Amino acid sequence: MTRNLIKETFTLKESQCTIISEKQQAIQAAKESIHRNRQELELYVRTNPKFLYTLTPISAPEKPLIAKMMVEAAIKADVGPMAAVAGAIADLAVLDMKQVGCEVAVVENGGEIAADSSQPVDVAVAAGDEPLSKRFGFRLTDFPIGLATSSGRFSHALSFGDAEAATVFCKNATIADAAATAVGNVVKGEDTEAGIKAGIKRGSSIEGVEGVLIIYKGQVGTAGKIPQMIRVEP
Repeated sequence: MTRNLIKETFTLKESQCTIISEKQQAIQAAKESIHRNRQELELYVRTNPKFLYTLTPISAPEKPLIAKMMVEAAIKADVGPMAAVAGAIADLAVLDMKQVGCEVAVVENGGEIAADSSQPVDVAVAAGDEPLSKRFGFRLTDFPIGLATSSGRFSHALSFGDAEAATVFCKNATIADAAATAVGNVVKGEDTEAGIKAGIKRGSSIEGVEGVLIIYKGQVGTAGKIPQMIRVEP
């Protein structure tokens, strides 16, 4: 049965989110979760400033949970913990949504998506001003799922590569976010095919990564388990 869904946008400082559920109570739970977890992370960073700036993994704290999740994902992907911040916020919001008993829980935070749903969810892939941007996407049917996109061309997030988009699929968005950064960092160089292969090799080596899609210089490469691709009307 396809349920009537509520879709709301929510912005809190750098977090620009879209929240989807069939229950208004779940939407509210997600907003409260985003606010609480951002606040806990901000307080933690004040006394642990290295967490904010390091580009390599650091030891994981026991608390707060959001920092612990980010560090554990960063260790797997060999990146700094802030590479996983948007995905971690989305994952924790979805967990809190499920606590109120909803069937559909989807949180998109700056392009990183966490979803746990009893019905299919369609999402678009953003690749800046590229011709493919938001013209295709994925029909998500296997839950829970997390997906994240890193770009060297259009994102505010730090990337050392040049990919239009490096999208990674995992069971959660925290690992997907960190892994997408790691993949995006190695997609570069004049040789388009070699750049894509380097990204796929990097993604496939990260524990928890189930699928990788890379758009580089207008060419597309995929590996692993990729959801059904769909056309998105502009």
